[in-house]
Amino acid sequence: MKRQTIADLSLLMVTFVWGATFVVVQNAISFLEPLSFNAVRFSLAGLLLLAWIAAASRPLFGQLSWRVIGAGAWMGLWLFFGYAFQTIGLLYTTSSKAGFITGLSVVLVPLFSFLILKQKPSVNAVVGAALAAFGLYWLTGGAELSFNHGDFFVFLCAVSFAMHIIVTGRYSSQYSTMLLTMVQIFTVGILCFFFAFWFEDAAQMWNTAVLRRPEVWGALAVTSLLATTAAFLIQTAVQKYTTPAHVALIFAMEPVFAALTACLWAGERLSPSAWLGGVAILAGMIFAELPSMRLWGRRWREKRNIPS
Repeated sequence: MKRQTIADLSLLMVTFVWGATFVVVQNAISFLEPLSFNAVRFSLAGLLLLAWIAAASRPLFGQLSWRVIGAGAWMGLWLFFGYAFQTIGLLYTTSSKAGFITGLSVVLVPLFSFLILKQKPSVNAVVGAALAAFGLYWLTGGAELSFNHGDFFVFLCAVSFAMHIIVTGRYSSQYSTMLLTMVQIFTVGILCFFFAFWFEDAAQMWNTAVLRRPEVWGALAVTSLLATTAAFLIQTAVQKYTTPAHVALIFAMEPVFAALTACLWAGERLSPSAWLGGVAILAGMIFAELPSMRLWGRRWREKRNIPS
């Protein structure tokens, strides 16, 4: 089997884990409050990454500097907002809707790149954003506009994840991926701990009666070990063997997996209009990442030796 095929299948597995965690997180936060849950999740994931680096890549610690810490903390701030808004939103909306709305971050990135980095979006990105906006309209009730505050929190999550992608793109080529990942994950854990003490009953984080519930420790195991630590390690290890376009298209499957697992495991049912909205959002995400028609035309002419 080719390395690219193995890489694509590995990334598809990571995407499935991310999509499936919407259901397990939603079950867990009915017993352990959102910020408290994320504080434990990301602290465990950070410790696992720290142990991994100490065991397998100890020379990386020599590259740790205040600049790396600052870059990782800035990335972690947006990641914190993303997961905090997503987890809070899951208290009030369904896993399937949350999955599709979170996926809007893929089409928000070109818009933010234009506003912040002054990078002109492609025609595909504009069409993709329009499709996604249409999908969001139908997903949240169409003419009835049943956009509840849970959907709003998840939309803020999509905005935060889009900003996280922008910030990550700025720093990922400058510093070690492993160190940036570790710093940003610890940043999320620390911020969640801090805000949990302010807004939640933080004592529940070490309440053994709560932590021993299968819904809680199972969700923590899946999200910290698989959806955070293993997912980042797999992505870092295999992405070099595939193309960015493949990665973007594979990650666009996350909301589909979220909806399917919500239907299979949680018994959620989407209305026909909601499915129409979800499909439109998915189509917008995929269309935004496809090569432009001009590039397709150039490739077609090159294959047939037709001059431009």
